[in-house]
Amino acid sequence: MHNSLPSLITCHANSIHLAYDTFGSPEDAPLVLIMGLGAQRILWEDAFCNMLANQGFWVIRFDNRDVGESTFVEDKFTPNLMHLAASSVLGVNIPIPYTLNDMADDVINLMTQLNVSKAHIVGASMGGMIGQVLAIEYPDRVLSLTSIMSSVGSKNLHKPDKSVLLKLLKPMPKGREKSIANMVEFWRMLHGHFYTFDLIRTQTLVTQIYERGVNPQGVLRQFAAILAAKERIKDLKKLSLPALVIHGKDDPMLPVSNAYATANAIYGSRLCIYEGMGHTLPIELWSPVISEITQLARNTKRGNEPLKTAI
Repeated sequence: MHNSLPSLITCHANSIHLAYDTFGSPEDAPLVLIMGLGAQRILWEDAFCNMLANQGFWVIRFDNRDVGESTFVEDKFTPNLMHLAASSVLGVNIPIPYTLNDMADDVINLMTQLNVSKAHIVGASMGGMIGQVLAIEYPDRVLSLTSIMSSVGSKNLHKPDKSVLLKLLKPMPKGREKSIANMVEFWRMLHGHFYTFDLIRTQTLVTQIYERGVNPQGVLRQFAAILAAKERIKDLKKLSLPALVIHGKDDPMLPVSNAYATANAIYGSRLCIYEGMGHTLPIELWSPVISEITQLARNTKRGNEPLKTAI
């Protein structure tokens, strides 16, 4: 169950404050959830986190820098859409306020503050990229890595659907109702048409996100970090850890070729491709995804302690 109120932790190394909360017992195997571009921690929904906790994990979710209740890095250079377009299309180098490595350091600082020496790392989209960087830079802090609907950063792989990219980069409309409606429609686009799109649930969640605070400039800074990141294939090939790659066959943001590249790069990783899944994690897939994560963790040593499983 959700047994921790939202907290604020200070990562002293870089003056970044990360808002986080936890599910389950600190006595269980720690599992850190990392969310994607511009996405708040509550998109790892409470019910999903509780399901993970019931499998014997201490689940830690948090807002990345520039998102939700964590630090907005407003004193740094913010690239505009022209900068990002030049970087993405023409390969032009642009100044960036921080890197994916900096965001991986944030996770390590959070783990250290929580007295977590090693954790299962689960990242979605940009969160998967951060998780990959974390595993590369801090292999001794990672029990297992699950990369969901993410990428290795290769420029040669299929790019996002143009309509999705344009929607992502389009300035947020002014006003509460228009902003919420815009976010709901973007979520519908990412979700696809195979699995049921729960409009009421999505509106409720998006409204909660809006009320907690949105940061369009922060999204641009995060996007710049993604575009500036080097390809990770060679470094991932050096890893020796249990890994799981999950992806939707119909992902319009990061096409499924990205999943194959990720799985091919991490020796011994398990690849799960779900028919009809877009760039969201549908409720219908929560149980099989959690089952895959749990099975991966069961095959992972945690010192001399086995993973506890609720019965």
